Amino acid sequence: MEPRLNYFGNSLAGKILRHINSAGKVASESGVPVATQELVKIRASQINGCGFCTDMHTKDAAVAGETPLRLNLVAAWREATVFTDAERAALELAEQGTRIADAAGGVSDEAWENAAKHYGEDQLVALISLIAVINAYNRINVINRQPAGSYQPGQFG
Repeated sequence: MEPRLNYFGNSLAGKILRHINSAGKVASESGVPVATQELVKIRASQINGCGFCTDMHTKDAAVAGETPLRLNLVAAWREATVFTDAERAALELAEQGTRIADAAGGVSDEAWENAAKHYGEDQLVALISLIAVINAYNRINVINRQPAGSYQPGQFG
C-alpha cells in the first residue's frame, strides 16, 4: 500500500499538524494516565480502521510499559477483565465519541456519568480532546491511505 500523497512531507500539512499536535500535547498533560490515553487512541483507531495510528499507539503503549495481554484485548475490552473501571469508562467514552454517526443521541448520559465518576472536569476535557484529536489523525491517515507497520516509537518527537 502506498500513500496517496506525501502528507507528512507537505509544508501546508506541516502547519496543520503543528496545531493538531499542540492540542494533543496540552490534552496529554492533563493528568489522565498515559496508559488510559494510549488505550483510548488505540480503540478509536481500531474503530476507524486506521492501521497507521493503531500501529503507532500500540508500539508507544508497549514502550511505556503496557502489557501484550492488555494491548491484545483492547478491541474486546468489554469481555476482558484486565482493565480498570476508569479505563473501561474511558474506552466507552472513546467508542461512543468515535461512533457519533452510528448513535442517534451521540454519547449516552450513562457513558458520560460513568466517565465523570472516574475523572475530574479537566480530565474529561482532556479525554474529549484526545478523542477528537485521534479521530482527526485517523481521518487524515485513512483518507490518504497511510501505510502501517513501519512506525518507530518516538519517531515524531
